[in-house]
Amino acid sequence: MQSVFSGPVYVVRDNIDTDQIIPAQYLNLVPTIPDEYEKLGSYALCGLPESLYPIRFVKDGKLDTDYPIVVAGRNFGCGSSREHAPIALGSAGCRIVLAESFARIFFRNCVATGELYPCEITTRLCDTLKTGDEVTVDLDAGTVTVKGSGQTYSFKPLGDVRPVVDAGGLFNYARKTGMIAK
Repeated sequence: MQSVFSGPVYVVRDNIDTDQIIPAQYLNLVPTIPDEYEKLGSYALCGLPESLYPIRFVKDGKLDTDYPIVVAGRNFGCGSSREHAPIALGSAGCRIVLAESFARIFFRNCVATGELYPCEITTRLCDTLKTGDEVTVDLDAGTVTVKGSGQTYSFKPLGDVRPVVDAGGLFNYARKTGMIAK
């Protein structure tokens, strides 16, 4: 499985809730239908207020983001328990969210769906980085390296979560490990 991800980051602050990640009017899209899964990604983070986030996560008319890594503050994914939130981010092409902390249900939904690696960063990177800064995330080393400055930051190990996300979610992991029939 891939363990190193590089690219520009999309930076958000504290308490980004699931309504901001994927507004309720898009919850009628069914992620198991390929066309609707793709469309779901085009709405990822569209609930963020434009006054605070003038650069959009997914540009109008596009299905995918230019930002494979989201950097957030505390309590990312708070609010409702909708699994559409990590699915929308994953569908848009995001692979990793580096946050100071996650809402518990969002963290679990990242793992269960296998869409995102939810990495708890030990430094408040949302105050250091800005949208568009380039980083390299090494899941094996537990590090984030900022391109340009070379500054390296650590995040907590993913532990038992990693193989589940690597497998593409809970059901794929259960099939792969023989917990359920293929």
